[in-house]
Parts: sequence; C-alpha cells; structure tokens
Amino acid sequence: MTYFVHQTAMVDEGAVLGEGTKVWHFAHIRKGATIGENCIIGKSSYIDEGASIGNGVKIQNFVSVYKGVTIGDDVFVGPSVTFTNDMYPRAFIWDEERLGKTLVKKGASIGANSTIICGVSIGEYSMVGAGSVVTKDVPAHALVVGSPAKFHCFVCKCGKKLGKEKKEYTCGCGEKTDLR
Repeated sequence: MTYFVHQTAMVDEGAVLGEGTKVWHFAHIRKGATIGENCIIGKSSYIDEGASIGNGVKIQNFVSVYKGVTIGDDVFVGPSVTFTNDMYPRAFIWDEERLGKTLVKKGASIGANSTIICGVSIGEYSMVGAGSVVTKDVPAHALVVGSPAKFHCFVCKCGKKLGKEKKEYTCGCGEKTDLR
C-alpha cells in the first residue's frame, strides 16, 4: 500500500490509511481510525480512534475529528472545523454511553471554523457556511449558515445556489437535482 505521511506526523499503530492518502505536518491519526483512499489530512489535524473517513476526503489544517464521527466519500472539511462527541461534557465523566455519533454524507462541504455538535447528520452535497454551529440535521443539498446554523437555500452538486423550494432544478452546470 502506498500513502504519504510527513515525518512530523504521528500515525499510531492500528490506524488504517488508504492508497494515495497524504497526512501532512504535525497531524495525529489514532489507532483504530480508518481513512480511505486518496484523502488529504491537513497540518495539525487530529483524527481520533474509531473515527471513519471515506475516500477522496479533503480535511484542511487544524481539524478535529473525534470518536463517533463518520465522514463519507468526497467530503470537504475546511480549516479549523471541530466535531464534538459528547452533548454534556465533563472532565471527570466519560464512558461509551455518552458518545454522540455524527454522520457526514457523500459530497458535503463544511466551511472553515464551523463546529458540528454531535448527534447530527449532514446530508449529501449539502454545505455548511464558514463559522456556523450545526446543532440539527442538515438536509441533502441544503446550505446552512449561522449560529445556530439555519437553512438558507438549496445548492447543486457543483455548489451553486438553486433556490429555497423543494422541487426539481437544473443548474447552470447542467446538473439536474430533484429535491421533491
């Protein structure tokens, strides 16, 4: 298997890295983490044990992906995004029952400095605007922004805005999207 790990990065024994994946400066991949093929893990990112990352995922610098997070294929995670995994964190209490799971589906994009509160699902080809705090599920193709993140409109697979109604759209890129 061929992948690249920068000499300053730490990849614990028992972590799985897919073919063509690149792990950059000072990143830490914990044992039991699974990263698919052709991924990029940016500088100083942290991938916790049990985190699962699909194929073709781009994780920018300073991202924290904690246990309980599953990221699907072709997802973009912007700089300094943080995923949480405990709804009621206390330094003196931790057990598996407190673990909140988060799912990011195929093709979604999460903007820089966003925080994803555990227990949510981020839909296929959706977008989370920079600096948003996601506290609820994000529908497929939805653009959400703000703190807390709220629905703004629907977006195409290419990322361009479509409109606010659940109907069929044809984007300028030629892609047809049926949201009904």
